Amino acid sequence: MNEALLRHFRDLRDGDHGGAVTREEKERVFAMAAELLDPVARRALDEINADLLLGTGEVVASGVTRSREGGLNAMWSLTWAEQRATHNQPIAIVAHYGCDFHHPHLRGNTVGDWPLNVFDLADAEGQLDTLRAIATADAHNLVFQESYHLIPAITAQAPNQPA
Repeated sequence: MNEALLRHFRDLRDGDHGGAVTREEKERVFAMAAELLDPVARRALDEINADLLLGTGEVVASGVTRSREGGLNAMWSLTWAEQRATHNQPIAIVAHYGCDFHHPHLRGNTVGDWPLNVFDLADAEGQLDTLRAIATADAHNLVFQESYHLIPAITAQAPNQPA
């Protein structure tokens, strides 16, 4: 994890991102990173789905899209019936490269930015713990905003019954 952060800081120092210097080159690097992250992001959200939502959720991926401001985004969302019924945001992992950013970042719907330095499959796999943390923090914040009733693993269980 610290290596990814050091790479992130070196990007700032050196004025590039994974060797890319122009915005166009950096956008190609971002698109490749999103593709490499896809199975890892899905795995992190599938774990939340299995453990917290008892398999009732659905992981949906946006692919790389352009934002209204001109940046790039890729989003992996975990939606489920209770979340949709309360009109809350889904649990999400978002890769974003803002139009005025030097390099891309990761975030959730309710949690802030982490460095996104993915240049190969090993880098993508190395992000699994970060993606788990983002998804878990989003789940926590959604319960904080709404209620534990959003989580089927809790509501399907009788009080005082061991998990």
